[in-house]
Amino acid sequence: MSEIETIDRKELVLSVALRLFSERGYFNTSVHDIQKQANVSIGSIYHHFGNKEAIAKALFTHIESNMSQVISQVMSTHQTSHDRCRTVMEYLFETTEKDRDAMHYMLYAKHQEFMPEEKPVCSSRPFTFMKQMIIEGIEAGEIRRIDPNVAAVAIFGGAIRLIFLRLDGVLENPLPSYLEECWECAWKGVAA
Repeated sequence: MSEIETIDRKELVLSVALRLFSERGYFNTSVHDIQKQANVSIGSIYHHFGNKEAIAKALFTHIESNMSQVISQVMSTHQTSHDRCRTVMEYLFETTEKDRDAMHYMLYAKHQEFMPEEKPVCSSRPFTFMKQMIIEGIEAGEIRRIDPNVAAVAIFGGAIRLIFLRLDGVLENPLPSYLEECWECAWKGVAA
């Protein structure tokens, strides 16, 4: 098997696992479910991943890494906390629309139940970067002097709640249609 076929097979398994974990949940999805839907051998899954927890960990790492890269790029290309935070909110809304399963997996899955060594998602790199933007905004005088955790919740909490509402089918309109209202409310709550 070529290296490209190996990568393709691994990506296929991860893609199927992501969909099934989002639809059914981690505990209601078996390795055999993933194997059947991916149309690969069970041996191939165990060879590439070892077990279901390793698949879940690979998914988490992949999604977290992609989000971290985008947020890191936002931090390097935008100078103000205002612009950084707004761009991240826009990114989160767009990602939810384009890749619902990934956002569902990151926000709904109780990762520590099946990956006990993993930090809570709110302590993952993307959320750490988001909090860093807040701290830098406080230090720069853009955001008033309040606890950075409170400021982060004020800025991103409403957006994350809207993401949950969209994933749950409560919001019919795409999330970007709520961006301006959500951003205005969020920023007014913390602006210096």
